[in-house]
Amino acid sequence: MTHITTPQTQRVALITGSSQGLGLEVARAYAKAGLALILTARHSRLLEHAARELAELTPTIAIPGDVADSEHVHRLVDTGLQRFGHIDVLINNASELGPSPMPELQQLQTPEFERILRVNLVAPLELIQLVLPGMREQHDGVIVNVTSDAGVQAYATWGGYGASKAGLEHLSHVLAAELEGSGVRVYVVDPGDMNTAMHRAAEPGVDLSHLPKPDAVAPAFVRLLDEREAFGRFEAKDLVGAPV
Repeated sequence: MTHITTPQTQRVALITGSSQGLGLEVARAYAKAGLALILTARHSRLLEHAARELAELTPTIAIPGDVADSEHVHRLVDTGLQRFGHIDVLINNASELGPSPMPELQQLQTPEFERILRVNLVAPLELIQLVLPGMREQHDGVIVNVTSDAGVQAYATWGGYGASKAGLEHLSHVLAAELEGSGVRVYVVDPGDMNTAMHRAAEPGVDLSHLPKPDAVAPAFVRLLDEREAFGRFEAKDLVGAPV
């Protein structure tokens, strides 16, 4: 396995769901900000294309796979640590909506709900557990869990997805309390409604052309790198355009 040499001071970000949409735009923003990248997504062809583009800007590795697969999650972190030596930023962005169009809770099948929870709640915690030892050792790290207003508001047919995001939000609160004084910061970011493939799957046939694209939201994630609070829940609009 080839070791990619990066300066010890260069921060390394692991971003899930980074082949398209918000994850890809955050990766682009981080590359421009000078971070090295560890990318993963289920769509191997799209991920490969993204990695080729980003490798022109910064050291980048891409490992296709499903974060619902514990073996993939372990391989992802192990490979990242072997290649770069440290992981400084974790962006838990990969998300699962469930069936499209989304059913009401009374019709949501148990295997479908379990899949939603596995991707949106269990996998983020598993990744956090794997990167935390290194972050705690260096007394510095940033964990960003991407959430949704569906996690705090009740929207018909969004119950499975919303329940998983509500769980992720509470998990983040507890994690921040447990990490108090460690130097590891935990943030929850609600990017808001965007014109993405995922949103189009959530509301098939609805015109989303009036919504912002993910590249308008990605700067918020760059600003979080220098946020000094140990915990925060942000909507992207709270950070985009905010004073540095």
